[in-house]
Amino acid sequence: MRVRLPAVTVTAVLLLAAAPATASPAPAPPVGTGSAPAPAGPGVAPTGPAVPCPRAVAPAVTRSPRPTPPPVVPPDRTIGGAALATAGLVVPPTAPAPPAVTATSWLVADLDSGAVLGGCGPHEYATPASVQKLLLAATLLPKLDPKQVVTATPADLDIAPGSSAVGLVAGGRYPVETVWLGLLLNSGNEAANLLARLGGGVDGADGGVRAMNEEARRLGALQTHAVTPSGLDGPGQFTSAYDLALIARACFADPTFRRYALTEQTRIPAQPALNRKGFQIQNQNQLVYRYPGALGGKTGFTDYARHTYVGAAERNGRRLVATLLGAEPRPMRGWEQGAALLDWGFSLPRDASVGRLVEPGEVERARASAAAGPTAAQPPPAEPESTVRPTAARPARDDTVGAPRALAVWYGLGAAVLLAAVALTLGYRHRASRRRR
Repeated sequence: MRVRLPAVTVTAVLLLAAAPATASPAPAPPVGTGSAPAPAGPGVAPTGPAVPCPRAVAPAVTRSPRPTPPPVVPPDRTIGGAALATAGLVVPPTAPAPPAVTATSWLVADLDSGAVLGGCGPHEYATPASVQKLLLAATLLPKLDPKQVVTATPADLDIAPGSSAVGLVAGGRYPVETVWLGLLLNSGNEAANLLARLGGGVDGADGGVRAMNEEARRLGALQTHAVTPSGLDGPGQFTSAYDLALIARACFADPTFRRYALTEQTRIPAQPALNRKGFQIQNQNQLVYRYPGALGGKTGFTDYARHTYVGAAERNGRRLVATLLGAEPRPMRGWEQGAALLDWGFSLPRDASVGRLVEPGEVERARASAAAGPTAAQPPPAEPESTVRPTAARPARDDTVGAPRALAVWYGLGAAVLLAAVALTLGYRHRASRRRR
């Protein structure tokens, strides 16, 4: 039997069927994130071409082939800030132009606040030469007794012919403090071998080098890998201007290092048993003598590395460090290029920054935490039905969806009434039909 519904009923049902049951809220605007870079995370690398660094024209020289650097690890290039992941220039927007230098990469940073004031290719790989001795100092200076007397061995004196040496002799006995001064003032490579052996325990100098690499990782200097304690070239030995600033900051935090770095001269003691006279050595870092407020630093040179330099100074209560790699000595020597970069850094406001020097252990902790992932937590206890959640946990009111929701409620009520009416009508007609039969 066909049932005919009133026209009004059919129309109402069709309208209700076309109406939405619920109104979807408007999409929430995206939530902004902070701009502080995660030191161990990948960060956001700058887009677009690198800004060229100011370069001084150096005379043509015959350079040894550059060793092949390790593969680029993108997260390592953003340690200290995403802006530092560039092969070009990075300086504050309103900063004056930095000096033109021959260094292939450099960085200026605040030793106290850790602010990076600017740089050129701060995370580019380069070979360190003798500035690597700063990593040896950061690693072992706090661990060795300066008053201990040690004996130099023939293995300690096994260094490249013509490389820098302080003049220790096999069988000679020297206070550890004297050996440190020979390392930092005269860049003695045999002094580096002796100290690494002394601090390396049962593994000797190899253990000392291993400790240097462990210290580099602790400091966050992940682009630094030591092969020799002295900085003499070795396969796979690299660093960066940023890493050198981390290492220098650790050194200058040690009062003993600061005293050694500013020592102008010292005496290597005589060795009567070996018929050797004592002699005097001088600090080879000209910044100590010629730059007001100089705190010292370290010079370096090899055929691979060319000239490398780390220098620090204090002015008006502000301590800055400049690191540079791959420089040529003309038109400015390494220490002069460092002095020019320090002058530029001191000209900037105290709050100038393009990044920061990470704290010791910070990168290791951040990456260990990221590798571990979110920790499994116990689910919270079920709340009683009468519990009222805090207002802050409720979604904010959106008046733009209030009206559609209200209409949806009325549509739903209307549909229920009409369906009930239809059911009654059908029941009535069915009963009438049975009576007619």
